[in-house]
Amino acid sequence: MSTSTVSLNEKSGYRIMGMSIQLFAIITSVVLIATYMEVLPKGMIGAFALMMVIGAIFNEIGSRLPIVKDYLGGGPIVIIFGSAALVTYGILPEYSSAIMSNFMRGEGFLDFYIAALITGSILGMNRKLLIKASIRYLPAIIGGVVVSLGLVGLVGAVIGYGATEAILYIGVPIMGGGMGAGAVPLSQIFGTSLGADPADILSIMIPAVALGNAIAIVAAGLLDRLGKIKPQLTGNGELMEIKNKEDEKKEEQQEEKVELNLTMLGKGLLLAVTFFSFGTTIGKFFPAVHSYAWMIIAVAVVKALNILPREYEAAAFQWFQFVMTNLTGVLLVGIGVAFTNLQQIIDAFTIQYLILVAVTIVGAVIGSGIVGKLVGFYPIESSITAGLCMANMGGTGDVAVLSASDRMKLMPFAQISSRIGGAFMLILASALLGIFL
Repeated sequence: MSTSTVSLNEKSGYRIMGMSIQLFAIITSVVLIATYMEVLPKGMIGAFALMMVIGAIFNEIGSRLPIVKDYLGGGPIVIIFGSAALVTYGILPEYSSAIMSNFMRGEGFLDFYIAALITGSILGMNRKLLIKASIRYLPAIIGGVVVSLGLVGLVGAVIGYGATEAILYIGVPIMGGGMGAGAVPLSQIFGTSLGADPADILSIMIPAVALGNAIAIVAAGLLDRLGKIKPQLTGNGELMEIKNKEDEKKEEQQEEKVELNLTMLGKGLLLAVTFFSFGTTIGKFFPAVHSYAWMIIAVAVVKALNILPREYEAAAFQWFQFVMTNLTGVLLVGIGVAFTNLQQIIDAFTIQYLILVAVTIVGAVIGSGIVGKLVGFYPIESSITAGLCMANMGGTGDVAVLSASDRMKLMPFAQISSRIGGAFMLILASALLGIFL
């Protein structure tokens, strides 16, 4: 007897995550029933089930909304803010929100994802380009910071907010590398210097950081759109301008001849978590530098010195591609649920405050783009990594910005901005307090 009439494996038609709409609807129903009955399994099983379903649905919506898909980052931005809205307005039960938040924070899924991206993207890069780009990257960061703080100070003076206040309480926190590595230590530095309660300082900085992160994500989508309109401004995911594209293409083709197989994915997974463990180990002895930064340095040195055989570099790159392809939606849902306080962003929406935050982001884009061009980078890629990834909320913001701009392979440079650039901002903040106060 033929079973074609009851098969769910349709050969054509509308599909979500590669599945027929009928099968995806059944899966979604099962997951949502378990969620609202509060029997969704705790830990990674329940988290993966719910976050994959939510991510897929919001991604479909964002990929089809006319203005959003063309100008605001499409699926990724809808996943983040849609997921945040589900929690903020109580649409999802607290039980499920706790499972997802714990999966991101307590069980370390964010670290797991970033480990795969850093290891795979660096080991998968062209070695010569990596060396050239690393040397020129810091000037692009400094260019973004200088123009950003200068512009927000100027506009703050013009609109009556105050230049000093705009720089110290809006510009510096936004460019400071996120919340844990940026706003929190900055509030301690400010509190000590001003003789104020760090908690009061932090309450001023948090809306700037949250709103700045949201605008940075939107700006990333707009820059991606600009690259499609002005292709001469972008490397389509390549940071360094390539003089001889034919030679580079030949070299890349030679590097990517290792075929995908399941054993390779296992090797890539092991390499990613090992490099991450190495970073945390070194960070134990030298805590002034974030463990992500030590991981980046370790992977970059291994790549630059050509220590690993090509087979293992390819394995790490394949694992990175697998994680990015299948788990980015999960991570973006986690960012929305665990790291995006929608109410804080809404509360900060005064015209004056919004103008100053937006000006800070625009300054970061312009400064890093111009300096990046001068040192041999594509302006859009430089603006995204050295500019927007300084202005977002650290690791979670990096993923959101790179996803919205469809440039996830630039994660290593984004992390340099968030970690090393964030440490630079703490030093700069101390210096600025001595100058202004």
